[in-house]
Amino acid sequence: MNETAVQTSREKVIVRTSIIGIVANVFLAAFKAVIGFLSNSIAITLDAVNNISDAASSLITIVGAKLAAKEPDKEHPFGYGRIEYMSAIIISVIVFYAGVTSLIESVKQILQPETPDYSTLSLIIVAVAVVVKIFLGRYVKNVGEQVNSDALVNSGEDAKLDSVISASTLVAAGIFLTLQISLEAWLGAIISLVIIKAGIDMLRETLSKILGERNDVELAKSIRKTITAFPGVRGAYDLVLHNYGPDSWQGSIHIEVPDTYGANQLDKMLREIMVEVMQKHNVLLTAIGVYSFNTRDEEISRLEKKIREIVFSHQYVRQIHGFYLTKETKNIRFDLVISFDAPNRQAVFQEVVAHIQAEFPTYELQVVMDTDFSEE
Repeated sequence: MNETAVQTSREKVIVRTSIIGIVANVFLAAFKAVIGFLSNSIAITLDAVNNISDAASSLITIVGAKLAAKEPDKEHPFGYGRIEYMSAIIISVIVFYAGVTSLIESVKQILQPETPDYSTLSLIIVAVAVVVKIFLGRYVKNVGEQVNSDALVNSGEDAKLDSVISASTLVAAGIFLTLQISLEAWLGAIISLVIIKAGIDMLRETLSKILGERNDVELAKSIRKTITAFPGVRGAYDLVLHNYGPDSWQGSIHIEVPDTYGANQLDKMLREIMVEVMQKHNVLLTAIGVYSFNTRDEEISRLEKKIREIVFSHQYVRQIHGFYLTKETKNIRFDLVISFDAPNRQAVFQEVVAHIQAEFPTYELQVVMDTDFSEE
């Protein structure tokens, strides 16, 4: 199945799941609105409003999925996949707003309480709504995780929160019917705070993805494993991945190959690597840089081993790569990866370079401080 077909199939799954969410929430909202009005229950009425906001969230998810599936064009050559993140942000804001609104109404009810009037039928319908919301939330979230849709995952989490709200209404009703104490406004306020926090957490998670998170550790490991399986590739480094929407990745990497490889041999290998990575990991490598390593001089191999021992005698050094020594020009070049855990990465880098320079005073060092973008 080609990439376009996969994207189309994913879009259909998101739309179908969202439509199920819309239908379920509209029916629940209608029942709860009637019950809330007849029983004079602020909690049930707010619950109905929350179901309408859920239906709106599902509609936004559909629109986002449709727009994200648009083909790349001149203005947006990397496609429209990131629109899905915008959909997730809007849903997060809706959840947050619903929590704030619910909190305001709950506080009003605390200050000016009204006596609720529960009926057996209303409580049965609310109980059914709890069950429906639990299954709906679990279903939507699971589908969202399967197709990697933040908007669906957020909608599923919101539905699960709704089931908690409805359940709290039943608890409040039970307390009122047995003890004649009305606590639903207080429970509403507590649940409102939970909803507000959930909205903030959803928003923070999605914004983090838009800002650009570190490489997915497992994905980075599997890509490097695929590349280093090619004959002649000693190592794969400097992997940088850019996300242009769920399941839409592009990246670049450096590979280490013998200094005996010619341009034609390298060209053939690089093309094969690009195809293999795309087929196995659905990542388009837009650039593959090349490091060469010495293969013709045993003395250089001994010098490299000594330099590696010096490098790893220093704390916070994660990696050395791209090593090449030229005897004729007395030149040594390599990259050093310094951990983000270091209190001062630049200071560690300078300390290591100074140590090597002291051991090899007659050599010119060309050292670059590098970053591991998938550092755990």
